[in-house]
Amino acid sequence: MARQRSIFSLILVLLATFLISCGGPNVAVAPPTYTTAQLEKIQTYAPEIQAVRDRAEELQNLIQKKDWIFVSNFIHGPITEARLSMTYVIPNLLPKEQPEARKITKDLFNHLVKINQAALDRNSLVAFDNYEAAFEDIDKFLQLLPETSTQAEAS
Repeated sequence: MARQRSIFSLILVLLATFLISCGGPNVAVAPPTYTTAQLEKIQTYAPEIQAVRDRAEELQNLIQKKDWIFVSNFIHGPITEARLSMTYVIPNLLPKEQPEARKITKDLFNHLVKINQAALDRNSLVAFDNYEAAFEDIDKFLQLLPETSTQAEAS
């Protein structure tokens, strides 16, 4: 009988220890934030991306005029530079936002390829559809960027 009590006591001690360890106070984990270095790198490249976004009408006019050489030049010049800047920004975003940013950048690349092919084929309808999609991708990417004092001042 004494042996059963000691085994029963041991089981109760183990059960109490387990319950206490599982029921401890919840420690609130702070959400991930940007470091100063990350914000500086993002601030370095964000204006370049925004500058291309601000030039959207320029590409639209080139497509409407069917000026295919300049459409191709615009894609291979400013927009490609903006895409490159986007790839430099991605590692500095929060880890949860990086997959979405990579997907957006890949979608942008695919739309630029389609615009370029449409320019070669002289197909303004396909070029215009992909132009709209490309700048939607840039807008989505810009929304992923953190608000900074320089962006707030520009608004």
